[in-house]
Order: sequence, then structure tokens, then C-alpha cells
Amino acid sequence: MLRFTNTRTLQQTSLMKSFLRLQSTVTIPKMQKGVIFYETGGPLHYKDIPVPKPKANEILINVKYSGVCHTDLHAWKGDWPLATKLPLVGGHEGSGEVVAMGENVKGWKIGDLAGIKWLNGSCMSCELCESGHESNCEHADLSGYTHDGSFQQYATADAVQAARIPKGTNMAEVAPILCAGITVYKALKEADMRAGQWVCISGAAGGLGSLAVQYAKAMGYRVIGIDGGPGKEELFKSLGGEIFVDFTKTKDIVAEIQEATRGGPQGVINVSVSEAAISLSTKYVRPTGTVVLVGLPAHSYVKSEVFSHVVKSINIKGSYVGNRADTREALDFFARGLIKSPIKIIGLSELPNVYKLMEEGKILGRYVVDTSK
Repeated sequence: MLRFTNTRTLQQTSLMKSFLRLQSTVTIPKMQKGVIFYETGGPLHYKDIPVPKPKANEILINVKYSGVCHTDLHAWKGDWPLATKLPLVGGHEGSGEVVAMGENVKGWKIGDLAGIKWLNGSCMSCELCESGHESNCEHADLSGYTHDGSFQQYATADAVQAARIPKGTNMAEVAPILCAGITVYKALKEADMRAGQWVCISGAAGGLGSLAVQYAKAMGYRVIGIDGGPGKEELFKSLGGEIFVDFTKTKDIVAEIQEATRGGPQGVINVSVSEAAISLSTKYVRPTGTVVLVGLPAHSYVKSEVFSHVVKSINIKGSYVGNRADTREALDFFARGLIKSPIKIIGLSELPNVYKLMEEGKILGRYVVDTSK
């Protein structure tokens, strides 16, 4: 039997479904508070801005907290050879609650806890995406860079890439895991080490470093850390680090590290933004060891003396943010209580002060902004 369908009725039904999927048990305002800048290095405005509407493939997240990453500072200053969206709302460590969804979204429901990551979305159909390297996709959409991020009360994220946060999670403490935690966990995997081996964290008491120390311990590695300044060693030791090297007091960092580890660490995770520190790591790493580049100081190069590089057979690898599997695994470490976020919570309106402290190298752990303040 042939059945004839009214096209107009189908369209109305589709529109009604879309409308219902965008409904929430909470009222979504038209305006919200956020921090936005209109030119690189320009004033950071804490002001009322429109609440974005989710596209067909996106969820709308009521952001409760957002970690502040060094990448956010680079994006604001225009340090990298990649054009940013302007005007731009920064931030890519946002934790919150799903309040609306586009009509094509599957697997999410209103009230779910979700995280906004650096990788907001990718094409999911290229060779890199198919092999689990979504972050390297040439069509990647980046939160707080090419896509308005989490320094606002409501933000959108691609439903495929958004992080799934378990119910009952401390939303302030999980925020830094969404970039810093995932990033250092992926970097430690890239170092390709065995339990019981030494890993050196360069920049061990900063936002990424403080998490790298904990992930390294949870993965069974022995941890030596490099940093300098008041309170850095105390924080490092409190997180489970074994040996601390204060670069402001040590005359020969290479000799001290190699002596302490009996030949050098098998892996080095460079999360500092010092070009000199990165190049130095190629000298103290153990023969056949791996130097992993994570921190991104502007206009910098890693220098490795070729003869020693070859004779020691060392590896130098770049490690970007993790994929969806890395995200799930990194969050699982946190959910099991193996990772603690050493955070300081401030109001979103105070974000410019955090950038200033970052530039001065005065931050211990991670600052997290409360979007309600």
C-alpha cells in the first residue's frame, strides 16, 4: 500500500522536535557575563554579552567554573602563528551542566555534566581523525581560540568532543583536568616509559606541572622536578614528587639531575615556557630516553647538539592535547581520587589579574574562575 506524506507536516514535526530538544528545565537568559577582547593584547572586558545558540551538532553548557591556562594568555597576546577569532572569549577548561542541545545531538540529555576542552570539534572524517589524532585535524575548532570559550557563563561545544563528567564530581577541581590534566597525561604516555623509571617534569610546580607530577606518580614513575621560586619545592613534595631541583640555586642542573637519577631520567616532560630549559633537557636526559615538548614559548626552538643526539640515541617528540580516549582515561584517574587539583578560585571578573601573575611567573598550581562572580 502506498502512503503519501505531507511535506509540510514533516517539516513542522522536525521543527517541533528541534524546539523540544532545545528546551531546558532552567531558563536560559539572552545575555550573560563574560570576558571578551576585541584585539590581540587589547583590554579584557568583563561585560554583558549574548548567550550563544547551539548549532545542530552542539550542546549548550552552563559553565560553572573554568581553569585558566597559559594558552589563554598566548591567545590573548597573539603569540602563535595561528589566527584567533576576533572578538574572542577565551577559556578551554570549562565545567558545567548541559542546558540545551542541537537537533542532531545524540547521547546527551539536559542536566548532564559536561566539559569544554581545547579541542572543541574536528571533522571526524579525515585520516588523522580516523586514527585517533583529532587534535591534529586541519579543520579542528579550538575553544578559546577559533571558537568562543569558557570565560563566559554559557558556551557551546561539539557534542562528540565535549567531555563527559561523572555525576557528583567537584566541578571546580575537575576544570583543570579538561586541558592541563589531559595534556600532561597524554605527554606521559608519549614518553613511552615503564613503571619505576625516572621522569623529569620541567616546570613542576605550575598549572600543568603540578598535575604532571601526580599523573606520573599514579602511573608508577619516579619523579624529579625542576622549578624555582617561593613555595615551589613545598608544593612539589606535597604532590608526591621525589627530588626537586631549584634552577635559581643550582649551578649545574645537568650534573645534579644526572647524579640524582644515576644517569638521567628516561623521560622528560617540558611544560615550562622557557626555551633555554627545553634545550637543556636534551643534555640531561638518559641515553635512549625521550624528551617530550608540551609548553609553547613564543617564537622558540629546541636545540640539540647533533653528535650527542645521535650517540645517545635520544628521542624528541611533540605532544599536543589528548583525544577522546585520553580524556576518558585522564578523568578516570581524577574520579578515582588519584589526582587532586591544587586550585585557587577567584571571580571571572578577576581574570586580568591572573594573566598578570602568569606573565610574572608567580602562579602556584592552577587558578580557576567562578563564572558567577
